[in-house]
Amino acid sequence: METIVSLLEELKSGVDFTSKTDLVDSRVLDSLTILALVSDLEDAFDITIPAVEIVPQNFNSVAGILDMVVRLRESGF
Repeated sequence: METIVSLLEELKSGVDFTSKTDLVDSRVLDSLTILALVSDLEDAFDITIPAVEIVPQNFNSVAGILDMVVRLRESGF
């Protein structure tokens, strides 16, 4: 979880990522930021994030991002 928060803070500072649950819905994360985050997550966790996973529910919160990363790592992506 700390790695995900660090990656988010590098992309967008000044946001309390640990408590927000509407990162996409409130436009804290826009499409370009999400694409950069996807690349950073893939590098940091040695996973591939398929396009079908790039949906608001997976990126609205740190918990959602973490769940997606864990699921993809377990499934071998």
